[in-house]
Amino acid sequence: MKLPIHVAIVMDGNGRWARERGKNRIFGHKKGVESVRKIIKHSSNLNIKYLTLFSFSTENWNRPKREVDALMKLFVQLLAKEIPELYKNNVKVIFTGRKTRLSRDLLDKMENAEQVTKHNTGLTLVFAFDYGGRQEIIDTCIEICKKLKSQQLDFLDTEEFSKHLYLPQIPDPDLIIRTSGEFRFSNFLLWEAAYSELYFSDVLWPDYDENEFDKALKNYAERERRFGKVK
Repeated sequence: MKLPIHVAIVMDGNGRWARERGKNRIFGHKKGVESVRKIIKHSSNLNIKYLTLFSFSTENWNRPKREVDALMKLFVQLLAKEIPELYKNNVKVIFTGRKTRLSRDLLDKMENAEQVTKHNTGLTLVFAFDYGGRQEIIDTCIEICKKLKSQQLDFLDTEEFSKHLYLPQIPDPDLIIRTSGEFRFSNFLLWEAAYSELYFSDVLWPDYDENEFDKALKNYAERERRFGKVK
């Protein structure tokens, strides 16, 4: 089966999953971590090269403080607990997004994760944290304007623009999956998604598993990608 090189996922539905069971949203986020583990391991076993998980958006700061604090704590715990296993499984961990609003504790865990796994050669796992597609484009424009002003850059096209994104070394996603039955990008990889194949699943993220992931991969394999060309 033709597999994508890079899969990106909007992991949606934790809150609704918890509400349906009479629990608070934090319970749903904790349950969603189990699905994260499953999909990372399955992607690694399938030899998918890149997996990007939309973990916390720039808009998520607008959620209740209690939920935001719990999410930050959960991510710190996740990194502390999972990095040894990810290292053992040859997974390389990197992060994309802004870091100015994150705690020192979380930043230390992120830096440690990148440092410990930097020489791994298997799956590259990208956590999009405090990430927003519009903000990435703005930050890229600011950097390019500075280079134009200082005459470090005298030509600009889409290829050159892409070199100034947060992670220019990561190829654009071939497949973007969104769970929970919603049909929108939610400010995720807006530039990079120009020619991505999109797949929407009705399954809430805590119920998402290897079988659901395989359905998306099978659907992708059946598509013909033209990139604007006529075949």
